Amino acid sequence: MERIGTFVFCPLETLLSHINSPADLKKLTLDELPRLAQELREFIIDIVSTKEGHLGASLGVVELTIALHYVFDTPNDKLIWDVGHQAYGHKILTGRKEIFDTNRQLGGISGFPKRSESVYDDFGTGHSSTAISAILGMAMASKLKGDTDRQHVAVVGDASIASGMAFEGLNHLGVTNVNALIILNDNAIGIDPSVGALKKYLTNVKAGTAKDENIFECLNLNYSGPMEGHDVKTLVGELERLKKVSGPKLLHIITTKGKGLKKAEEDQVVYHAPGKFDKRTGERIKKSNGAEPPKYQDVFGHTLVELAEKNNKIVGITPAMPTGSSLKFMMDKMPDRAFDVGIAEQHAVTLAAGMATQGLIPFCNIYSTFLQRAYDQVIHDVALQKLPVIFCLDRAGLVGQDGPTHHGVFDIAYLRCIPNMVVFAPMNEMELRNIMYTAQLGLDGPIAIRYPRGRGVNLDWRNKFERIEIGTARCLKEGSKLAILSIGHLGNEVEDLIGALDKPEEVGHFDMRFVKPLDKSTLRTIFEKHEQIITLEDGCKMGGFGSAVLEFANEEGFSKPVKIFGVPDRFVEHGTIPETQKLAGMDFDALFSYIQSTP
Repeated sequence: MERIGTFVFCPLETLLSHINSPADLKKLTLDELPRLAQELREFIIDIVSTKEGHLGASLGVVELTIALHYVFDTPNDKLIWDVGHQAYGHKILTGRKEIFDTNRQLGGISGFPKRSESVYDDFGTGHSSTAISAILGMAMASKLKGDTDRQHVAVVGDASIASGMAFEGLNHLGVTNVNALIILNDNAIGIDPSVGALKKYLTNVKAGTAKDENIFECLNLNYSGPMEGHDVKTLVGELERLKKVSGPKLLHIITTKGKGLKKAEEDQVVYHAPGKFDKRTGERIKKSNGAEPPKYQDVFGHTLVELAEKNNKIVGITPAMPTGSSLKFMMDKMPDRAFDVGIAEQHAVTLAAGMATQGLIPFCNIYSTFLQRAYDQVIHDVALQKLPVIFCLDRAGLVGQDGPTHHGVFDIAYLRCIPNMVVFAPMNEMELRNIMYTAQLGLDGPIAIRYPRGRGVNLDWRNKFERIEIGTARCLKEGSKLAILSIGHLGNEVEDLIGALDKPEEVGHFDMRFVKPLDKSTLRTIFEKHEQIITLEDGCKMGGFGSAVLEFANEEGFSKPVKIFGVPDRFVEHGTIPETQKLAGMDFDALFSYIQSTP
């Protein structure tokens, strides 16, 4: 064996090479499990270093993963991973080792547990804090069926325990007598470091100062721990014991996110999903040395600081994503005015509403798919009361390899139906800056600003602020026959598309900017002047921007054809963004072909 850094690189003949299912795993002796853990770590690092994906979380649960499948009778016994990005080792040990290099690739396996992918994936967990409720539902179903032998296990890690839904599940679990085991994978970090009073409590538990009144025992759970989570033999022994204990149980284990790769242990935030890296040294591989436009996220973060320095009423809020959303910039410079509230989207929205009632200007930054978890709060606590909360919806549209759990394609439809809500999609960085500037000047209700993951289009983006009139569109190119109405970042590709057409002079382009309120004056002119309308959006067709244009045409009595390019009525699988656009039938090749074939 050759030792390099923190790893021992094993010869080709490995224990892992013989394991294609948990049944194979059970053939190993207890003494062989530490070696298997080393091999499994090496395998994950080897693939993720070149294919990208989530790294630190799965490295942190290698021993637990092995112990669970060694002790329990999966898939007969039920096992849920929360959040699902911890489950790479689980996938490798349950028959997907040979295809693990397709992880998150087009046509390959999902980066999260997926029920349709494997009988070992008992519940899809692309979003956090659902496992306790789901495993309780499964355990109650087993009890109703008279199945008293089946085990039900939920691994709750990466700060998912701090979410309100997790506590709702624990609250119910504690008054049942079902056969369920919750494993609290305590690594003190989600994607960013954990926050809140519960983190402090768990720290005290680990230090031995909070054992007299254990919160989990108070919730009527049979508590054990905290115990070392990287000792696979001890884990096996404890899980074997807990199998024989009836009723609801909670095992508290202590792990290190990124365990086994020094760089991932030292920088757990970056190595949650580090991109490509050198598997031997852990050094990340830079994608480009050339100048590139900034990410929309960074434009948001820097602009918020810039505005907040001049307007002391501005505050920032995010549910557990300060680095991903770039609210971290404000948290670093103004820690008393920028708040990470943990995995608590409902709380984040209503917290912002409460602040707004007192004259503050809250910028509530939430990923598009995560805001789905706070829909009632958006309606009841914000819009109904016409509170000027500024929602900044990161990761809007198709996001690529995280797939259907993270594609932000529903926000246009689920927001534009809410009274008092303004919905805006910037086409570029300057438009994002200008709408943020406009919003903090004062609105009489909430606004949602949606923008995609990734880079914008301009290297020189720090323009002077200009106020945007709410509900106004921009004409970017006049046309004589056909008008393309785009919303958001996709509009940047329309100019090249028109230029490649046989008759570019016949095609006009309008950046509509506002999904709600629509610029009805501009729309009337467009419908009067053009023979056909095409709408272009990176959201769902049903109830989206194109639907809003059709509603306008119906109300105004226009009968000209409207062709909607958007995401169809199905969940789009994972792949690169161009690949997912093709999967959705909304790529620019399809749009080009459609326009060329239009008389």
